[in-house]
Amino acid sequence: MVTNSEEPQTVLEEVERWLATRSWSVADRPLHRLLSAKQRTGQTISVVLPALNEEETVGDIVTVIRHDLMERAPLVDEIVVVDSGSTDRTSAVAAAAGARVVHRDEILPRLPAVPGKGEVLWRSLLVTGGDILCFVDADLREFSSDFVLGIVGPLLTEPDVDLVKAMYDRPLAAGPEALAAGPTAGQGGRVTELMARPLLNMHWPQLAGFVQPLGGEYAARRSLLEQLPFPVGYGVELGMLVDALHLVGLDALAQVDVGVRKHRHQDGQALGRMAAAIYRTAQLRLARGHLVRPSLTQFVRGEDGFEPRTYSVDTEERPPMLEIVEYADRKVA
Repeated sequence: MVTNSEEPQTVLEEVERWLATRSWSVADRPLHRLLSAKQRTGQTISVVLPALNEEETVGDIVTVIRHDLMERAPLVDEIVVVDSGSTDRTSAVAAAAGARVVHRDEILPRLPAVPGKGEVLWRSLLVTGGDILCFVDADLREFSSDFVLGIVGPLLTEPDVDLVKAMYDRPLAAGPEALAAGPTAGQGGRVTELMARPLLNMHWPQLAGFVQPLGGEYAARRSLLEQLPFPVGYGVELGMLVDALHLVGLDALAQVDVGVRKHRHQDGQALGRMAAAIYRTAQLRLARGHLVRPSLTQFVRGEDGFEPRTYSVDTEERPPMLEIVEYADRKVA
C-alpha cells in the first residue's frame, strides 16, 4: 500500500498511552471534587499573572478568579500579578480588581532583572506561597475560571502528576469574526506549529502529545518548579517541558482541555523573534553548546527599500530557585 507522505505519522506507542491516561477535560473534575481534595491534602494554590501593559484585560481575569474561586468557592489562596515594567495602568487595574501586585524589580533586587516572561515567572517563586503555582497570561479575553480549574485539578487529585498544561482551540481572530472564519478559526499558535511542534517531535518525541506546548496557562508543583532552570524569555515554556520530562518523566506531565483561548496576537516579526528564542532554548538543551550568532536580522520596508533590523536573542537562563540563597533562607524560616 502506498502511504501519502503528508499523512500524520503514527504516534509513538508511549505517547498514545500517555494521551489515553494523562489527557483530560475540565469537566472530568468538578469544583466540589477539587474543594474536597484541597481540604483533604491541605495544598495551597497561588495564581500568578505575568503582565506587561495589559490594562485592558488583566482586571477582568483577576475579577473572574476572585469571584469564582476565592469568594464563591475557596479554591485559590492568592492571586499575584507580577508587573514587568508596564507603562500603562496595569498595576492599578490589577490591584483594584483584588490582586496583590508586585513589580518585577522589587523581587530579588540584588540581581538586576532582564526583560522577558521567563524572568518574571522565575521571580514569582519568591513572592508566592502556594504549594501549587498556576500561571495565566494576562492578555486573555472572555476569560473563564475553567482555565484555572482545569490545570490545578490533576495536581489536587493525582499525587503522581507534577505539571499540567492547558490545551484549547486558538482562533486566529477574536470575537464574531472568528466564528465566521470557518476552517481558519483554530489556526492560532503559529510558532507552535512552525517551530515548537517540529522540534519536539524530532528531538523529544515523548512530548509530541502536547496540544499546546507553548501555551501560557499551566500549573505545577512548587517542588518541581524550584528545581528547574528558567529561560528568561519566550523559551521558558519549551524549556520547562523538556527539563521536566528529564527530571520527573512523562507520566508526571499532563494536559487538560479547557475550551477556547482568545487573546491578542503578535505580528509576524514578533513571532519570528519568539521562534528564534525558542530555537535557542532547544539548541542549548540538545547540546549545551555555543550559540554561533545569538541574534536575528529581520527586514521592514522603509523609504529606500528594505531596511534590516537586528535583534538580540536572549541567551540567559536563571538557575533553579533552590540555588538562590534568599529562597533557601525563606524555606528555612
